[in-house]
Amino acid sequence: MTATDPVANLQTLIRCPSVTPAEGGALTALEAMLAPLGFKVDKVRASEEGTPDIENLYARLGGDGPHLMFAGHTDVVPVGDEAAWTHPPFAAEISKGELFGRGAVDMKGGIACFVAAVARHIEKNGPPAGSISFLITGDEEGPAINGTIKLLQWAAERGERWDACLVGEPTNPDRLGDMIKIGRRGSLSGRIIVHGIQGHAAYPHLADNPVRGMLQLTQALMDPPFDGGTDDFQPSNLEVTTVDVGNPATNVIPAKASASFNIRFNDSWTVETLRAEILRRLEAAAVDGQLRPGREPVKYDIVWADRPSHVFLTRNNALIASLSSAVESVAGRSPKLSTTGGTSDARFIKDYCPVVEFGLVGQTMHMVDERVTVADLETLTAIYEAFIDRWFAHAGS
Repeated sequence: MTATDPVANLQTLIRCPSVTPAEGGALTALEAMLAPLGFKVDKVRASEEGTPDIENLYARLGGDGPHLMFAGHTDVVPVGDEAAWTHPPFAAEISKGELFGRGAVDMKGGIACFVAAVARHIEKNGPPAGSISFLITGDEEGPAINGTIKLLQWAAERGERWDACLVGEPTNPDRLGDMIKIGRRGSLSGRIIVHGIQGHAAYPHLADNPVRGMLQLTQALMDPPFDGGTDDFQPSNLEVTTVDVGNPATNVIPAKASASFNIRFNDSWTVETLRAEILRRLEAAAVDGQLRPGREPVKYDIVWADRPSHVFLTRNNALIASLSSAVESVAGRSPKLSTTGGTSDARFIKDYCPVVEFGLVGQTMHMVDERVTVADLETLTAIYEAFIDRWFAHAGS
């Protein structure tokens, strides 16, 4: 097998059914691509009580000089209704110029292209003028506990240091060259529990309906807006994602109600200031008597979710310029520098080195018939190869 062909690389990876948390042979296949190129490959199993063990991979080529990391994940989401797929989800079949399979876009395709780009760079120029490493996790689509964050710690404890990182997530909304992600909004989640008094719906004065209190609290979380956005980020946005009273009876006022929420926030906030603002809003809403006239303030608890994601923005000009010029030279478009979308493993990497994200078009990720055009695989490989050349030239100057 030649690693210079991104289509063959991707077909090999897709044929490994690596649905989170299963490794499925994907990391073994990746090792078989990288070892012949001269990479030293380590498999790292990470564990934590209450979560599945995860297989990860770290591979490095080179010694002294600038160090460029490529990061990504070989785990994929479940296929859903396999009968609804036009082509089997792990067959990696090509039809009418498109390669079908789970992970084709998110994000085995990005890995396949970067491997091909590195192989072509070595074939043309020899080893890089520095180091290239692959940091590949097996649980990005899962709880993200035993993957990138622990693999980074493992590598750093062994003396690994990086000057820049490219994450191969599918960042382009419509066409290759549309968008580079240079940061991500933060993410904070929590759950509110409102305590009431259970009773008969016909005798509300003998009960205290927690739903009324919950309506007051959730409205205060969603209105007014937290901010109007910043120069680099969209406005912060809070969504109530679940509301539950656990009550199947229509004539019973429940004893409690709970609601979960998630807010994606910009650089107007930190996790600490955002928590303080949310608590301020809840306290003010709890004493509002509009829905509960004559009642005591709403009794509630709030439980914050573990591991909030912090907002970040990459300002490394050498990294951004090298990637932007590579995209423009190959795809003929000037990419938008964006911070939109959800979270990614870049939120962990940013603590170790500057990081940006660029990969395939994401229109079919997580869908039935996830697929990528063969032409896009070749184009992305060419972009990655041009980026490698430019980044090392810039970093070594």
